[in-house]
Amino acid sequence: QDQLVESGGGLVQPGGSLRLSCAASGSIFGTYAMGWYRQAPGKEREFVAVTTNDRKVYLESVKGRFTISRDNAKNTVYLQMNSLKLQDTAVYYCTAGDYSEPTYYTPRFWGRGTQVTVSS
Repeated sequence: QDQLVESGGGLVQPGGSLRLSCAASGSIFGTYAMGWYRQAPGKEREFVAVTTNDRKVYLESVKGRFTISRDNAKNTVYLQMNSLKLQDTAVYYCTAGDYSEPTYYTPRFWGRGTQVTVSS
């Protein structure tokens, strides 16, 4: 049984927007920080964003364009992606893990991923 299930990926033109969703099991959502990673073709997987109950941290290159949020009533975390660029093309993975200050995030659980393709 998958504990993290992503949805919302797709094909979008440069400058467009997408919203990714991740439904989590209740035991995970209430215990861990929730975040997103991505992996572009031929590149290593990289951190994108993480949210705790009172903190949000972003990859520098997505600041001001991406917004991570969580709906505690729905056990769901979102990634709103605006002003998408060609280099945002990647498989995006929902994660749940441990967060500690200043900005250390260690994922413990991974979703299967959802493809985001930015192309004209």
